[in-house]
Amino acid sequence: MTDRTMSKFQVRLRGTVLAIGALVFLFPFYYMVIGSLQTEPDPTVAGAFPNPGNLTGENYVAINERINLFQGLVNSGIFTGGVLIGTMVFGLLVGYALAQLQWRGRGATFALALLVQVVPFQLLIIPLYVLIARDYGLSDNYLGMILPFFINSAAVIIFRQYFLQLPKELFEAARIDGAGELALLWRIALPLVRPAIITVVLLTFIGPWNEFLWPFLITKDAALQPLAVSLANYISNVAASAANPFGATLAGAVVLAGPVVLLFIFFQRYFISNDIGSGVKG
Repeated sequence: MTDRTMSKFQVRLRGTVLAIGALVFLFPFYYMVIGSLQTEPDPTVAGAFPNPGNLTGENYVAINERINLFQGLVNSGIFTGGVLIGTMVFGLLVGYALAQLQWRGRGATFALALLVQVVPFQLLIIPLYVLIARDYGLSDNYLGMILPFFINSAAVIIFRQYFLQLPKELFEAARIDGAGELALLWRIALPLVRPAIITVVLLTFIGPWNEFLWPFLITKDAALQPLAVSLANYISNVAASAANPFGATLAGAVVLAGPVVLLFIFFQRYFISNDIGSGVKG
């Protein structure tokens, strides 16, 4: 077997393995969508290839009759959008300060950011609830849901590591020309750390979008509850009494997972490595 033949064989083998891996990974999502469209439940493997006559959208209609899907999506958008804004603003500012500026306490601040990563959020729920609901009076309020997630230490660390890779010559040259630190961050640093921004957006979006426990504690008003809370209540309390509990549960999962999947598909093309050193000659 020649080297050229071996090379073609390796390419085909790699493609086959990747295709099988993709099918294995995507099958649960496909099964979730198909199961949500079935009139009669079929939880077996054969249910992945149902009779077209057994497909319907009634499971989604049943959910919308019990909970307001549109209002739930709006609430989730407000909650997640508020968290995203805080994460991006403070993550960029603190990450840039830790990476590019010299100031007393910089090392201690970074150590604290790392330390926060090992503290489970569940340990903070009780003191946070007392602080937000009792002291600040922000129960049944969007701001009460957003504040505990407004600053994300993981985002700070990600941005710091990316900013550390940027050539210092770019910043030194801009400072000589009279640019301020905010101008440096906006005009030089941000365009070079696009992969980090996309990564932080996706990671941050998934967390609050799927968050159930904190919004459930902070608000009992159904008109303010994010979609994850409304669907969890529906699945645990109402879906069992539906005509097709299996399909109703999967329909709820599809509604919740859909925006996350679409966001990833839209941004996945930006997951490419930038040659961040190409802005410096020599």
